[in-house]
Amino acid sequence: MPTPETSMDMTTAGDTGLLELLQHEVALFARRAEQTRLGGVGQVRNSMDRAAYLLLNRLDKEGPMGVKALAASMGIDSSTVTRQVAPLVDTGLVKRTSHPEDGRAVVLQLSPRGQSRLDEVRSSRRQLMADLTHDWAPGEREAFCTLLTRFNSALSARMSGQDAPSVEPSPTS
Repeated sequence: MPTPETSMDMTTAGDTGLLELLQHEVALFARRAEQTRLGGVGQVRNSMDRAAYLLLNRLDKEGPMGVKALAASMGIDSSTVTRQVAPLVDTGLVKRTSHPEDGRAVVLQLSPRGQSRLDEVRSSRRQLMADLTHDWAPGEREAFCTLLTRFNSALSARMSGQDAPSVEPSPTS
C-alpha cells in the first residue's frame, strides 16, 4: 500500500489532471455544503448546524453515552463535544441522565424533543437529496453513495493516522 509520501510520486501525468479536478470539485462541494449546510427544504432548511446534526444522529444510532465515548465515536476531542452539546442540552434536544450501571456517571441521551427535531431535519435533508438527484438513475445514486462513503472513510482514516477501512455505504453516518 502506498504511503502518503509515495502516492504522489506514483501518479502519472494523466492522473495529475484528474486529481487536480477531484481536489477542485471536493473544495467546491465543501464550500457549497457549508453555505447551505445541506439544510434541506421547506421550513426546516438551515435550521440545524452540522455539529448538532452529527451529535444528535450519533446519539440516535448508538444510544446514550458519556462525553468521552461520544467524542471517541466521532473522532473528536472531549472538550469539543462538551462545548457542542451544551446548547443541545440548553434547548432540550439532549438530556443528561445517570448511567444505568453507575449512577455517579452522566450519560447524554437524545430527548423526545431531540428525536422529533432530528426526524424533521432528516426528512428535509432526504428531500433535498431527492431533489438534487431526481434525474439520476438508482444505480448512479448508489454508486455516488458508495464512492462518497469510501472517500469519507479514507479521509477519516487519514486524519486519525490509520489505514482506510473497507466500509459499506451508510446513508445516516
